[in-house]
Amino acid sequence: MTSAGSHNRIGVASPFTVAAPMARLRNRCSSARSERSWSGVVLLALALPGCAEGQRAGASNTITDVPGVQVGHETRSGDGWQTGTTVVLVPQGATAAVDVQGGAPGTRETDLLEPGGLVTQAHAIVLSGGSAYGLATADGVMRWLEERGHGFPVGQGVVPIVPAAILFDLGRGGDFAKRPDAEFGYRAADAATDGPVAMGRVGAGTGARVGLGSASTTLPGGWTIGAVVGVNPAGSPIDPTTCLPYGLFLEVDDEFGLTPPEQCPSAGEGGGASGASRETFNTTIAVLATDAPLDQTQARRMAQVANSGLARSIRPVHNLQDGDAVFAIATSAPDALSTGDLQTIYAAAADVLGRAIVHAVLAEGSYCERYPGVCRER
Repeated sequence: MTSAGSHNRIGVASPFTVAAPMARLRNRCSSARSERSWSGVVLLALALPGCAEGQRAGASNTITDVPGVQVGHETRSGDGWQTGTTVVLVPQGATAAVDVQGGAPGTRETDLLEPGGLVTQAHAIVLSGGSAYGLATADGVMRWLEERGHGFPVGQGVVPIVPAAILFDLGRGGDFAKRPDAEFGYRAADAATDGPVAMGRVGAGTGARVGLGSASTTLPGGWTIGAVVGVNPAGSPIDPTTCLPYGLFLEVDDEFGLTPPEQCPSAGEGGGASGASRETFNTTIAVLATDAPLDQTQARRMAQVANSGLARSIRPVHNLQDGDAVFAIATSAPDALSTGDLQTIYAAAADVLGRAIVHAVLAEGSYCERYPGVCRER
């Protein structure tokens, strides 16, 4: 958190006993084929779809592990501010698509990303707080790109393609009238780097119910897939019967470091990452990136599969009051891919988005404060 009035630019009910048969929940994806029983709850591989074999976390385990992708945050906290903006920057352009499944979306330039149109690439994707007011942040990103000559060539200049999505954080810990504007977008773009992505109460996650998370995976074929997500759902990422994140089974390389609790009280009602929200407006917004050579139709399918995969990490999801939207970008020129390759990429994208949600839960901090025994190995 920054000090009051400052801004921060970052580039980078009844207990239920859980009898865990192992000290740690390790590599849940790779071990899902074996049957496990927790206090009579049986987990079978068929109940845990989408676990792509052979996945490994990338070097930083964030979306910037994908070559050509940069991320920057603008965070404001204190003196009435509690909001921010995250920019995923691909200045040279990347094939782009989107899938929107929430009932109350706030988006910009999503129609442009429909396959079959003139434009197939974006130069940045913006995720922001501020509800519909936050869409103005894309103006600042456009200005930053235009100053550097990046955009779709038109006549004597360029028009940067900057789709955006927002989440609702108005008045949540801050002043309703203090929300992101174009300057947020410009500063976030100017702060973007290819270094590890900061998570938690930063950028678009600053005023979210949970926060911002990221993750990446490298597939056996050599492609990398990464995700960054602002987690602000009406549902909950925590299973009230186990007190563990729903997406824990997706873990690779012992990345979460959680231990099942001996007893699990009810997850409670709302508040940070602990339970479902009673608020009217929410939303989970995300960007997926890959260096696999997808065309726009394939990128949209990746976004659709990953958006559906949110149901494994947040419950309930895609509610009437959510604006859930997932963008997908591919940094390599489109090329022929087999059906098997595409299925592997789509499944891994859903997995990596689910893992990014768990990282948002853990980085935000309140979950581990509430369940310190669960997080003792972190």
